[in-house]
Amino acid sequence: MVRRPAREVLNELPRRRRVPHAGLAACAAACLVVAAPALAARGSAADEPAVAASAVALADGESAILTRHVARVAGHSLRYTVEIGRLAIRDAETGEPRAWMGYVAYRVPTSGKPRPVTFVWNGGPGANSALLHFSAAGPRRAADAALVDNADSWLDATDLVMVDPVGTGFSRPARAEFAAQFYGTRGDVASVAEFVRAWLLRHDADDAPLYLVGESWGAARAAQVAHALQARERRVDGIVLVSGGWALNSEYVPAPLRRALGVVDMAAAALFHGRTAPELGRDPEVVQRAAEAWVRDTYAPALERRETLGDAEREAIVAGLVRFTGLDAARIDRRRLEISPRQFRTQLLPGRGREAYVFDLRRDAPPGEPARAAILRYLRRDLGFRSELPYVGLEPLGHAYSPDGKYPESVGARWDYATADVGAEERRAAMEAAIASGSGPPRLGPPLPATLEALQQNPRLRVLVVGGLYDSFQPCAIGAETARRLPPELASAISFKCYSGGHAMYEDEPVSAELARDLREFFGTALSGRTRRFR
Repeated sequence: MVRRPAREVLNELPRRRRVPHAGLAACAAACLVVAAPALAARGSAADEPAVAASAVALADGESAILTRHVARVAGHSLRYTVEIGRLAIRDAETGEPRAWMGYVAYRVPTSGKPRPVTFVWNGGPGANSALLHFSAAGPRRAADAALVDNADSWLDATDLVMVDPVGTGFSRPARAEFAAQFYGTRGDVASVAEFVRAWLLRHDADDAPLYLVGESWGAARAAQVAHALQARERRVDGIVLVSGGWALNSEYVPAPLRRALGVVDMAAAALFHGRTAPELGRDPEVVQRAAEAWVRDTYAPALERRETLGDAEREAIVAGLVRFTGLDAARIDRRRLEISPRQFRTQLLPGRGREAYVFDLRRDAPPGEPARAAILRYLRRDLGFRSELPYVGLEPLGHAYSPDGKYPESVGARWDYATADVGAEERRAAMEAAIASGSGPPRLGPPLPATLEALQQNPRLRVLVVGGLYDSFQPCAIGAETARRLPPELASAISFKCYSGGHAMYEDEPVSAELARDLREFFGTALSGRTRRFR
């Protein structure tokens, strides 16, 4: 390839995309924006020949690489450009780079009004953007061991910037001693907000409609970054929170009902594995309605007066839990009368050491990763980013050089979850509680400003919260109840939808198409200030 300086992816499961699930467990100072006609072309559709790529000269000795492509998206050919590079996160006072953040930006040339720009990231913490990039949003998706055109890409509705936070992908702290500034909740939000601000400025897109999409841990990050950007007078038009809750920092569902509603989603997973009581039948909607009726009429009221229940009442509750979850009655605590997400996962599939997969309760193991090599070839060869750095999350740091032969722990293992200064004992207790429940990360300190606070800054902001029915972390029944109980000022801005999938629900191809249709509509209605109710 010639380069020249320029100014310029269980048998009963639906068909799934195979993308490495990295983490579901760095440089540009003066990026020059170039006009689309000056970009070289690289084809992704069968009739498009590949030709030269263009390098955009940047400060600090690095270049962003630009290529031009075409793909079949939503039934038509879509021509687009790709820019891959790294952007410096600089100290505001000194201008010194503290980190380099990698990205892949997809843009559709236009001569009219600015297209929306959507920044996309996964969670972890410590995950790169590959899962959303190559299973849902991007114009190329994983199909077994290859990348093919993604008919369900969001690119026809919005330009896309796939973001790898510091310590993931090709992103790195500028020095080892800077790592702790980014490997924690507060520093993470600050650095990602700065990346969005700086990228928009460097690409002359600071007046474009702006959306943020985050998955899992990255969902709260999206809401928190929205607040941080708007505090800097950069309006955000919409945020999409994927399998990460609402980031509202308040609970709108009473605690007993919230704890009880998890059984509704457990019933769906138990039915999939044939573990619900036979008399309930095999229709998922019928079983879920029956479970919800029992939860509201019997289970939640019992939890409200748990301390006064008699032995016979406790046994009746245990019988109901067994009926809807399929767990062994002998292993249900008669005092607590609750089933934690971890208990459900570990006891749903008895015998032979099987355990339901944390991100998709229909499975007993993570999906395979045959597309890993194809993704790495795409980044380095097809897009031309010839970096020798390991792409963290798909490649281990141990594949590259370390001065003393020792390599640091993963970003997730070093993560500081605290949002304020906390003591060692509080930190230890929170970590132990989170591990014991298996319901998500620890909570240390007050929550950062997120969805509610962002809406208070900008009442025209629109929020779409999505979840997967078989995700063990974010029960859809609780999400639906939250939506019903939101006060009017929030209900007018926030929509919720549950899809028939796991944590990464878009890995099921029918769901991917459904999600893409919903997002295209969301991007349009958010700009109008309207709220669309998704069903």
